[in-house]
Amino acid sequence: MNKNLEEQELARLCREKNKWAQEELYSRYAARLLSLCRRYTRDLEEAEDLLQDAVIQALDKIETYKYTGKGSLYGWMSRIAVNKAVNQIRRQRWRWLSLDMREQDTVADLSAAEMETIPEEKLLEWIAGLPDLRRAVFNLYCIEGYSHKEIGKMLGISEKGSAGVLAKARKQLKEEIRRYLKET
Repeated sequence: MNKNLEEQELARLCREKNKWAQEELYSRYAARLLSLCRRYTRDLEEAEDLLQDAVIQALDKIETYKYTGKGSLYGWMSRIAVNKAVNQIRRQRWRWLSLDMREQDTVADLSAAEMETIPEEKLLEWIAGLPDLRRAVFNLYCIEGYSHKEIGKMLGISEKGSAGVLAKARKQLKEEIRRYLKET
C-alpha cells in the first residue's frame, strides 16, 4: 500500500482503469467502509456485500468524484456506502415496525457517570441489535449527522416518522443500558 499517493492521483489512476490503483483504493478504504456498513446491517456477510457493491459503484462512477481536500475521497465513498445501506433498508421495508407516534419515551435519561460505565462494545452490540429501521435512523442521525428531513427523504418516511423512530431507538437503548446497570 502506498500511503504517500495523494487522493486525487489515486482517483485519476482509477479513472484510467489502472488495476494497481483500484486495488490500492480498496485496501486503503475497505476496513473503514466495512465498519460503516456494519453499523447498518445485522451480520458481517451483509456488510461485506454492501462494501463490495459500494466499491464497485465507486469505481464505476469515479469520474464524478471531485477532490475538495484531504479526506474527500473517503467521504465520497462513504456516502456511496451509506446510500447502498439505506437503499437495502428501503427494499426490506416489509420488516419494519409500525411507526406508532403515540408511544412515549418513559425511560428516564441516564447520567454522564452512568454512561461512562458502559463498555463501548456493549453499546455497539445494542445498536447492532436494533430493528433495521431504528438502527438506520439512529446511525444516520446520531453518527452520520443527517437531519430528520434528510433521513425522511432517504428512507421514504416523513420527517416526524424519522423523529419517532429515533425516539423508539433511544428508548430501546436506554432500556438495555438500565438492564445492564441493574445486572452489574
